Amino acid sequence: MNRQQKQQLRRHLREQRQSLSAGQQQHAAFQAMRHLQRLPVFRQARHIAAYLANDGELSTEVILRRIARSQKQLYLPVIHARRDTVSMAFHRYRLRQHLGRNRFGIDEPGSRRLPARAPHSLDLVLLPLVGFDRRGSRLGMGGGFYDRAFAYKRRRNGRRNPALVGLAHSCQEVERIPGDDWDIPLDAIITEQGVIWTSRL
Repeated sequence: MNRQQKQQLRRHLREQRQSLSAGQQQHAAFQAMRHLQRLPVFRQARHIAAYLANDGELSTEVILRRIARSQKQLYLPVIHARRDTVSMAFHRYRLRQHLGRNRFGIDEPGSRRLPARAPHSLDLVLLPLVGFDRRGSRLGMGGGFYDRAFAYKRRRNGRRNPALVGLAHSCQEVERIPGDDWDIPLDAIITEQGVIWTSRL
C-alpha cells in the first residue's frame, strides 16, 4: 500500500468514526470503560497516560473520571516544538485543570506547571487511533508521535513498559494495516465489543 492509498484509508476510517451519533459514542465510551477496568494491567497500574478525544475518537471522558477518582496518577500527551523537531511528552493532568490548544487544535495541559514523566516510567498508555488490525498494528493520524515516544520498545533488550492499549470503535478495524519499520505494535485494543489481545499483558 503506497502513501496515497494509506491516506485514503485514513480518510475513510475517520469518516466512519465521525459518522457515529452522540448516543453511539456515549455507549461505546461506557462499554470501553467496563472492559478496561477488568484488565489486570489497568487495576495494577499507578501511572496512566490517556488522551482527550478529538475528531470522532472513542471518548475517554468516563475513563479519565474513573482514573482521577482512584489512587492512580493521570497524564496527557503534550506536543513540544523546538526548532526543527516536534516531540511528545506526558504531563500530569487533573480534572478541571486549565488546558490550552496545541498546534493541531487539541487541548493539552500546560507543560510548565508539572514536569513530564518519562515514557518508560508509565505503567499503561491508552492510545487513540484511526484504524487497527488484530495483529496490533495501529494507523494513527500520521504524525508518528507515539511511535517516536516509544521507539525504545523496538530494541531487542528494550524496556517493555508501558503497556500500550488502543481505544477504538469496532468500525475502525480492518483486515490488515500496512506497517513501517518504525511502527510500535499495540499490546491490546479495546472497542465497545470487547478486548482484542495482541500480546500477553
